[in-house]
Amino acid sequence: MISGRALHFVFKVADRTLTAKFYRDVLGMKVLRHEEFSEGCEAACNGPYANRWSKTMIGYGPEDTHFVVELTYNYGITHYEQGNDFLGLTIQSSETLKRATANNWPVKENNGIKYVEAPGGYKFYIIDKPQPLDKDPVVKVSLASSNLAKSIAYWNGLLTLKIFEKKDKSVLLGFSDDQAKLELIEIGEPVNRAKAYGRIAFSCPFDQQPIIEKKIQEANGTILTPLISLDTPGKATVRVIILADPDGHEICFVDDESFRQLSQVDPKSDADLDKYIKSDKSRA
Repeated sequence: MISGRALHFVFKVADRTLTAKFYRDVLGMKVLRHEEFSEGCEAACNGPYANRWSKTMIGYGPEDTHFVVELTYNYGITHYEQGNDFLGLTIQSSETLKRATANNWPVKENNGIKYVEAPGGYKFYIIDKPQPLDKDPVVKVSLASSNLAKSIAYWNGLLTLKIFEKKDKSVLLGFSDDQAKLELIEIGEPVNRAKAYGRIAFSCPFDQQPIIEKKIQEANGTILTPLISLDTPGKATVRVIILADPDGHEICFVDDESFRQLSQVDPKSDADLDKYIKSDKSRA
C-alpha cells in the first residue's frame, strides 16, 4: 500500500493579473509561496517549454494540511487550448459566491450546482455551505476518464487509492478520509488533454518512490519522468517521479520528507507575485 498525501493540482495560466484576482478576490485563497525559474523544469512541471517561468502556490491554508493549487506561468505564452480532461474542482464555500457577486464575477450553474470559472476556462464548483473552519474547504478534483474500469484498475489497483464512492459513470478515490479526493468521470469519448493539461500531485515517503516506479514498470505503465531530484533556488531539493494514467493524466509523486521543507509558507510571496506581475514585459 502506498502512503500518499494529496497535495495540489497544477494549472497553466496565461494571464497572471486576472488569475491572481480570481484566486485571491473571488475564491478567497492566499498566496503561500512564489518561485521564479530561468529555464524549463527537468520534469516538465511547466509543460513542454524551455523558457523562463514561475510557480505560485495558492490555497486556503498551509500545504502541510490543505490541498492547494499550483499556477504555472510561462513567460511569453498568451494562450493554452483547453481539452476535455479537467472537469472541475469542488470547494465548500458559500462565501465564494458572495465574493463573486461583489467582484462582478459571473456565477454559472450546471445540473443544479453553481460554479465560477477561472481565467482559462477552469471550473470551480461551489457547495453553497459556509466554509469549514476545522478542515480543508477543497473537496475534490474531477478528471475525465475514457474507460472507468481501466481508470479504477490503475488508480485503485496499481496506485492503491481507496474507493470512497462508486457509481455507474464515476468513482471517488483518495488516500484517506481527511484529504481532498480524486473523482474520475467516464465521458464516453477519448480524453483530449490539448495544451492546457494539468497535473495532480501527491507526496509519499522517500523509500516508497522506488516501489511505485517498480510497480509501474512491471505493469507496463507510463513513466514520463523516472526518479529525479529537482532544485528550487534557496529552498529544499525534492525527488519526484512523474507518471501518466491510461488517459494520459499526469501524476507526480514527491518525497514527503523534502516536500514538507520546500512547502513552508513564505510570508513574502504575496508581494513577490505582485512585483513580478508588474515587471512582466513578456505579455506586451
